[in-house]
Amino acid sequence: MTISTAAPRTDRVSAEARRRRTFAVISHPDAGKSTLTEALVLHAKAITEAGAIHGKAGRRSTVSDWMEMEKARGISITSTALQFPYTTQTGNSCVINLLDTPGHADFSEDTYRVLTAVDCAVMLIDAAKGLEPQTLKLFQVCRHRSIPIITVINKWDRPGRHALELMDEIHDRIQLQTTPLTWPVGIAGDFKGVLDRRSGTFIRFTRTAGGATAAPEEHIDASRAHDAAGADWDNAIEESELLSADGADFDRDSFLRCTSTPVLFTSAALNFGVNQLLEVLAELAPSPSGQLDVDGNLREATAPFSAFVFKVQAGMDSAHRDRIAYARVCSGTFERGDVLTHAATGKPFVTKYAQSVFGQQRSTLDTAWPGDVIGLANAAALRPGDTLYSEVAVQFPPIPSFSPEHFSVARNTDPSKHKQFRKGIEQLDQEGVVQVLRSDRRGDQAPVLAAVGPMQFEVAAHRMATEFGAPISLESLPYTVARICDAADAPTLQKLASVEVFTRTDGVMLAVFSTKWRLENVARENPTVTLRSLVAAGD
Repeated sequence: MTISTAAPRTDRVSAEARRRRTFAVISHPDAGKSTLTEALVLHAKAITEAGAIHGKAGRRSTVSDWMEMEKARGISITSTALQFPYTTQTGNSCVINLLDTPGHADFSEDTYRVLTAVDCAVMLIDAAKGLEPQTLKLFQVCRHRSIPIITVINKWDRPGRHALELMDEIHDRIQLQTTPLTWPVGIAGDFKGVLDRRSGTFIRFTRTAGGATAAPEEHIDASRAHDAAGADWDNAIEESELLSADGADFDRDSFLRCTSTPVLFTSAALNFGVNQLLEVLAELAPSPSGQLDVDGNLREATAPFSAFVFKVQAGMDSAHRDRIAYARVCSGTFERGDVLTHAATGKPFVTKYAQSVFGQQRSTLDTAWPGDVIGLANAAALRPGDTLYSEVAVQFPPIPSFSPEHFSVARNTDPSKHKQFRKGIEQLDQEGVVQVLRSDRRGDQAPVLAAVGPMQFEVAAHRMATEFGAPISLESLPYTVARICDAADAPTLQKLASVEVFTRTDGVMLAVFSTKWRLENVARENPTVTLRSLVAAGD
């Protein structure tokens, strides 16, 4: 008698998927995103001390900011995957897949790619500044992809706005019902602790030296909270009651439908309120349930293995010239050494060099489950948006390229580095650091780099010099708008002033224009020419 192993395998996949929490942290620059990422890892006991002292004035870097430019500038330039286990206060174990994203608008494409690979997002808001432009753009991406959002009001240890005012702003500007799970005890700048609105207890925090270790917490019963915090506790209770009267109590269904957002108050720099966020993520964030394919059909999490590549990154280790393709497991079980199918080419892909990624650190990965992020080393054939599968074929939707708004000609400044120049430009193109455009007019020796923001050019130039030993000069071009055009229309467009036509590496032809008004004039004067829009960074 043959005993089927399909059911036990499916049960195991389902159980492992339920343990996963895969989410991204999104915010405007300087809201404290990388600091919060570090604090979450610290509270989960995956590291023992936040940051590593470096540079002048004892500035800290984080495990998620590993590039030299990130350390020097104190901003996130590239997204990073961090996986670590976490056991809740009730004893439930889960696996956290945390994707730290660039906050700067110039790196919107990288953040967009990450948001295709998560089941939930933590929207971080500066207590003094409220909702800022980049946060709003990223929220719209989450809304478009139906990604539930947990909101965190950060920097409550500093002077800022009133908590109720921030709730009103979120509701009015992005039409999300705020349902705070914690409420601050003490005004912004005098952060004593939080009221846990579900248990009614006062959680009092104690500072540690430099915020380098997890802040001690004291859970105080409501009957003793007034003695501990005085009028600040009374104000927190009164405001919490107002919230309840306004229908601002947590509702899981509306959260998963993306019509409400639970809210927590933190100071990531002091590690205040971070433990509560970890508990909420473990308890409330959705676990992987599968992925829609290119035809809109759901690939169930328990189906045979499938994954899609959302990022390619090289230069993580100066001692090794390999590159890592980050792939989100969508269904089934991954085992190192599996021979998968690359959907774009139909060719086999061997996974001998699979790795678990923790910032810049890497270790051999033997098994992964839905929601996990796999690092595939030496994956020269893979591009962002590619699908990998086994047994049953599937193709997930491609990741669109954003419409570039900045253009520069890249030239090799050292003729003896010709091979390194070509290899470096190709690598940056494949990773999606910049888009690479070419034309007969300019030739292969002077490719045009196209970007959403000018800081992408700085990253490209830095990496060309440091990783490939091929310094480049960049000459800015006077174009600000790009449209997809047909090959048949290219000769007509090439003859026009303040217009140029390029071919992108993927074969798409782009017509670029000096201004949007020039584009409108060309379209009006040449009604037979077809010009199609690309995805804009704010869409």
